[in-house]
Amino acid sequence: MKLNELRDNDGAMQRKKRIARGPGSGKGKMGGRGIKGQKSRSGVAINGYEGGQMPLYQRLPKRGFTKPNRKKFAVVNLGMIEKFVIAGKIDAGQPVTEDVLVASGLVRRKLDGIRVLAKGELSKPVNLEVTGASKSAVDAVEKAGGSLKVATAAAAE
Repeated sequence: MKLNELRDNDGAMQRKKRIARGPGSGKGKMGGRGIKGQKSRSGVAINGYEGGQMPLYQRLPKRGFTKPNRKKFAVVNLGMIEKFVIAGKIDAGQPVTEDVLVASGLVRRKLDGIRVLAKGELSKPVNLEVTGASKSAVDAVEKAGGSLKVATAAAAE
């Protein structure tokens, strides 16, 4: 095989359909838009329009509620804390606060606080001070010989 013999597989390259470029193009004259009418014009957007009838999305009842003052926590798993401790980005000897987690790069920003979840294992004792934690995360940290202090009781729910 030589360089001048290289070519695409059959059907790999399809030429772009050139719309409204004469009768030989197969989409000439009106460019596949038919004759007259709203949809033959440019700048038409009629998604959800049902010919003047009340659209389905407006006929159905609204459901649910979005709490305006809800809290959004940054989530950290125990496995990731373990990984950062082993890598030396977090010093397990010192208390690990939310600021330490942000400074180490484990969490981008605190949001309304940091919540620890029990995914993964902890092998070294770590003293954590965070806004919230799951019960299984607290148990796992204490089993490893560390402590997990939750800042506020209301946020830990």
